Amino acid sequence: MRHPKVLTRTLTAALGLGLAVSLGAAAPAAAAPDVRGAEAVPSYAAYAGSAENEKANKAFFDAVMRSVAKKRAAAPTAAAAVTVVYSAANAPSFRTQIARSTQIWNSSVVNVRLVEGSNPDFRYYEGNDSRGSYASTDGHGGGYIFLDYRQNQQYNSTRVTAHETGHVLGLPDHYSGPCSELMSGGGPGTSCQNATPNAQERARVDQLWRYGLATAFKG
Repeated sequence: MRHPKVLTRTLTAALGLGLAVSLGAAAPAAAAPDVRGAEAVPSYAAYAGSAENEKANKAFFDAVMRSVAKKRAAAPTAAAAVTVVYSAANAPSFRTQIARSTQIWNSSVVNVRLVEGSNPDFRYYEGNDSRGSYASTDGHGGGYIFLDYRQNQQYNSTRVTAHETGHVLGLPDHYSGPCSELMSGGGPGTSCQNATPNAQERARVDQLWRYGLATAFKG
């Protein structure tokens, strides 16, 4: 859910990882500034997707898939659903929203399941970035979701988180869609409160994951 307005960028390339940034995505921030009582910010509703966003989202999905595939190869399982593990340790301000979006997705689809745990396939981070929230890679094959403070103040925060998590499951942005479409992101405006994927989005995710990773990799 990026936006085109240029705000003062305060995001640092911290984490102590020294990771390079790929595909135009910013390195995630490690510490969460206190955003309580933050000043009002302009509307981010008038943004749209871009080829760069699409590339970053696809790279993120591929990175998550490679991580999951490696784990399943090391420990084969007969479970029908593919488990994707995440870490919310670096996004403490959004733990509630992340838990809600996880619950939403886990109750919406049957062929893939999101769980929090160690050795994650992707991570959530939080901070400030003029481009808003996004899903991308760290340049070293790892996937992460970045949750922007200001955008989450302006939009329904659970919707933002569930939207970005939709990229984990293989869904692209579709900003021209209606509020009922989760992957329309901020396209419908700040009044949109829907944080649940519609029937088509649910069906697409289950189709992608129906036969496990083999289908998901084909996209």
